[in-house]
Amino acid sequence: MRILVQRVSKASVEVEEKVVGAVGKGALVLVGITHDDTMEEVVWLANKFVSLRLFGRGEDGFQDSIVECGGEVLIVSQFTLYADCLSGRRPSFTKAAAPSMAKELYEQFICEVQKKGIFVQTGVFGAKMSVSLVNEGPVTILLERNHS
Repeated sequence: MRILVQRVSKASVEVEEKVVGAVGKGALVLVGITHDDTMEEVVWLANKFVSLRLFGRGEDGFQDSIVECGGEVLIVSQFTLYADCLSGRRPSFTKAAAPSMAKELYEQFICEVQKKGIFVQTGVFGAKMSVSLVNEGPVTILLERNHS
């Protein structure tokens, strides 16, 4: 499982030109699921994300977690985080989990983040979405758990 966290002043996601999720100060989290991911990965990554000090005051913007700063989170499924571009010119997505498995773990990730009392909005799993954001910093962090 991989998540790409972007610190934002605002972010939104549209499906068929209708806003389905929007947040103010906080984070946009893109979630990618692979074949061997488990609930353990989901819980670990959710806990890691909510405790990570990505927010703050003044020049040093890394003192507070999303919980401590009262930030909001927009969570969007993103199977392309598992794109393989090593051969040919077209990305392969064979490392991405099947939609049925990915959807279950994606929804569990959302629940784990919400358990921390964080305001969460989401995209629509499997839909063609348009995501807009203002990346603050810019700060973009890729998180994944090492399987070895």
